[in-house]
Amino acid sequence: MITLTEAAAAKVKQYLEKNARGGDALRLKVSGGGCSGLRYELAMDGQVAESDEEFHQHGVRLAVDAKSAPYLVGVTLDYLDDLNESGFKITNPNATTTCGCGESFNA
Repeated sequence: MITLTEAAAAKVKQYLEKNARGGDALRLKVSGGGCSGLRYELAMDGQVAESDEEFHQHGVRLAVDAKSAPYLVGVTLDYLDDLNESGFKITNPNATTTCGCGESFNA
């Protein structure tokens, strides 16, 4: 469902280690908001529900709730750190429109 790049996994592991949250999962969620209608949320979550979809990639646990899952099929989560961009970047093949800043989308 979701592809986590090695660069993104390394950044997540670095955060988990720095903040002593080793057992937490990275939660990727879609909620209403933003100028295009839907927005992404990334958070660390210590409690993954039975109804969540859970994935393991490059040593990182990922959790997605059932409501967000249809919007995230085929998504790639990457981490960039160069002169033009820095931070997590989500590439979503389901997005029909995105806002100029890339923070929200519509599908």
